[in-house]
Amino acid sequence: MQQKQPLQFYSEPLPGVDSEELHGKLIVIEGPDAVGRTTQVARLRQWLEQEGHAVLDTGMARGALAGKGIKQAKDGNTLGPITMTLYYTTDFADRLENEIVPALRAGFVVLTDRYIFSIIARAIARGEDRRWIDQVTGFGLVPHAVYYLRADVKDLVSRVVLGRGAFDYWESGMDMRFGNNMFDSFVRYQTRLIHALDGMAKKYDFVTVDASRTPDVILQDLQRHISNLDIRRLRNTPHINNVEPAQTTNGSKRLRKR
Repeated sequence: MQQKQPLQFYSEPLPGVDSEELHGKLIVIEGPDAVGRTTQVARLRQWLEQEGHAVLDTGMARGALAGKGIKQAKDGNTLGPITMTLYYTTDFADRLENEIVPALRAGFVVLTDRYIFSIIARAIARGEDRRWIDQVTGFGLVPHAVYYLRADVKDLVSRVVLGRGAFDYWESGMDMRFGNNMFDSFVRYQTRLIHALDGMAKKYDFVTVDASRTPDVILQDLQRHISNLDIRRLRNTPHINNVEPAQTTNGSKRLRKR
């Protein structure tokens, strides 16, 4: 993938999508598991809306097409690595076409909790072919900014233990058995994941944010960066360009014509 201007496609464009028609801002929050991405996306959305911006937030496995299937497959702990990659790529394609592109056409700020970079990093961490995964995800749009919340594995372990108190099967990479138990596998898998994201930081122009700090300090850092993006305010415009949000089956929102 070559470095391109924001809202151009990395490789193959989606059929029927003209990037010249996209007027919003696409902002990505990336990072390993348990780093606090979802918290920051929720707080950023609230802040941006208070500033007068129309905002859509989205994230992995939230699409109507594949989101439910991903959850069901993961519940059975039987999802193979290539199938997992294709499942998440399908979910991304669905959300890109039916949520992200319509929102960008309407001038929204789109905040996404993870993007194609997490799909790529997870595939690399599981030993999949890098050239293949680049081709598979090449239809993604270039974001205006990618904020990479980076923390060491020891910080992630602390957050899991002090937060939910238990390690997740998939976040631990137990499908690949990186260790004999959840803890060891989590440490090894997340180390591989961070290494993969670090390797993409320069190529994809990530802005690395120190996520070992408190959530409030991280938020202030993100707000400072986003304030420099020159986002156009869209005050008092509940339905922009005749587009309004519609509920999907899993509670997230997609845009539809009125």
